[in-house]
Amino acid sequence: MRKVFVSGDFNILHPGHLRLLKFAKESGHYLIVGVNSDAISDKGISQDIRLESIEATSYVDEAFILDIPAVKYIKKSKPDIVVKGKEHELKENPELDILAEYGGKLLFSSGEIGFSSMDLLKKEFLSLSNNVNHSSNFIKRHDMNLETLKNIIEKFSSLKVLVIGDTIVDEYITCEPLGMSQEDPTIVVSPLATNKFIGGAAIVASHARTLGAEVKFISVVGADENKNYVQNGLEDLGIETTLFSDSTRPTTLKQRFRANNKTLLRVNHLKQHSISRDIESAVLKKVQDNIKDMDLIIFSDFSYGLLTDTIIKNITAMGLEKNIFMSADSQSSSQTGDITKFKAMNLVTPTEREIRLSLNDFTSGLVVLSEKLSKKSYAKYIFTTLGAEGIMIYNTTQGGFLTDNIDALGSLVKDVSGAGDSLLTCSSMALAVGGDIWQSSYLGSLAAAVQVSRLGNVPIKKEEILQELN
Repeated sequence: MRKVFVSGDFNILHPGHLRLLKFAKESGHYLIVGVNSDAISDKGISQDIRLESIEATSYVDEAFILDIPAVKYIKKSKPDIVVKGKEHELKENPELDILAEYGGKLLFSSGEIGFSSMDLLKKEFLSLSNNVNHSSNFIKRHDMNLETLKNIIEKFSSLKVLVIGDTIVDEYITCEPLGMSQEDPTIVVSPLATNKFIGGAAIVASHARTLGAEVKFISVVGADENKNYVQNGLEDLGIETTLFSDSTRPTTLKQRFRANNKTLLRVNHLKQHSISRDIESAVLKKVQDNIKDMDLIIFSDFSYGLLTDTIIKNITAMGLEKNIFMSADSQSSSQTGDITKFKAMNLVTPTEREIRLSLNDFTSGLVVLSEKLSKKSYAKYIFTTLGAEGIMIYNTTQGGFLTDNIDALGSLVKDVSGAGDSLLTCSSMALAVGGDIWQSSYLGSLAAAVQVSRLGNVPIKKEEILQELN
């Protein structure tokens, strides 16, 4: 029986740890984990709590408090395999000499990119039927107060928010499945109903408005009927909207053909070339005329041509000069997204894939990725979204924990589109009114949980968040 040994502080058990433990378990038959004692680790969380978290993990066969250096334990117990994070591969590893004496192996891995599936499946089958599972451990860990969270939400109405980014119209076409074609292996459907939703940066502006803020929105669209749909929808919400028409592109339209609550096919109608110099100048002039009283600027980028380097650099410089809170998300449906083009943001909310594409790093662990992104883009706070694994939080300025993790709070997931937009909007607004990083990440996660519980991009209302808090 091959025994595998892993050791560490395991201060906050996040998805990166779970991936490493999963890899370690799959490398042998029996996984032993040494949790550094309080004498070795000075992270502030007691050894008993850290050990309890490890023991509750499905991959671990045996766990104990390690009160001696790991190399001494390895020399004494002679495990067949020792596993360490990928970030240690190019550093000095004293275990190598000890392992060489008896034929042991040292493996490096950050685990597979994806879900920590065993633990997530357990959570999925045990979840209740309500829409939101509140993360009580996270709330206790950061000593959150319900009334304080409510007060943060109430302060949203004092904010003036500028949203700039790519507009999308989402169209859901509900179909009746008729069966397979007799001529070729093609599924045949008949459309029954069509529903349109405002998406992209436009839904970010909509969220900000229905959460209580005064909102101005700037974007580029085509000269078509979808422009009118967006303009009317945003103005009905009370958003001051400026849409520049570009005859060289349509308003981005994403169609989803659905049957029996499943998406069969998605068709995207879009152009991704950069806007012209004339439109670029008009956008910057509009921002300059409206930025004076803003409390928050949100960049919502889908790499569809609006947010050029010139626009990003100029607006960022204006925001920094006026000490305006700024946040950004750069979504990568292809290989073109780059979150690092947004410099000196207070908050960025990329997916793990988007960070890896931007940094060209497909092996490092989650914490190392956050460190690299922070150094390259000077972002203060990084929320790495991990789908069903929740959010990895990286904190560079506020006291306390450097990192933490919130599990995905949504237990009833109907449509994941728009989850990142609601997280970006609510978290940014919470930080802008004075919430700390932990309160803001929690409220953003709560907004995302509400969003995924329904089909289509529907603006989240302040009352919905307050209801969930109650």
